[in-house]
Amino acid sequence: MKDATLGGYIREHERPPAFEGRDGDSYTVEIISEPGDEGTWCAYLFFLRWHGNEPVGHVESEYLVEAATEETARAEVEKLTLHEVKHVLDELVSG
Repeated sequence: MKDATLGGYIREHERPPAFEGRDGDSYTVEIISEPGDEGTWCAYLFFLRWHGNEPVGHVESEYLVEAATEETARAEVEKLTLHEVKHVLDELVSG
């Protein structure tokens, strides 16, 4: 399936996927990348929490990938399956 991974879903649907967290709230997810130590790039997941059509908060994963380039770091996170992304969200919102 083209949209079974985070990157595939975003490319196929031209929007971020949405999830219901264990807390019952709705979340969308984005990949964030930023410079790391010693010229590396790090990437992590940023989950925006929604109430209706309004964003009301967020949670973030720890760095999931550190790579030599921003493109490589983002590409590695894009390989996560939607099931793996949901697992990260559930771990973040369950305490």
